[in-house]
Amino acid sequence: MGRSKAEYPKRLPLKLKASRIKLNLTQEKMYEALKEEGASLYPGYISLYELGERLPSLLVLLAYSRVSQIPMEYFVDDNLEFPLSDNK
Repeated sequence: MGRSKAEYPKRLPLKLKASRIKLNLTQEKMYEALKEEGASLYPGYISLYELGERLPSLLVLLAYSRVSQIPMEYFVDDNLEFPLSDNK
């Protein structure tokens, strides 16, 4: 029995980048913010996440959610529009 490649949200890389830009953070500052939330990652991962070359763990996604104050569901559900307005 073989393993197939896991499915993942196609829009996740764009949503991760959009959340960082909305927060007006550089990739380095986003890394620092995620680390403060307890995420375990390396600085270069932010770029890889945004390019879709690496998938963040669930705990890293949770940290993104907490930093951006956007429910985690919006990151992972491609059918949900990303709430980027200033009306939170």
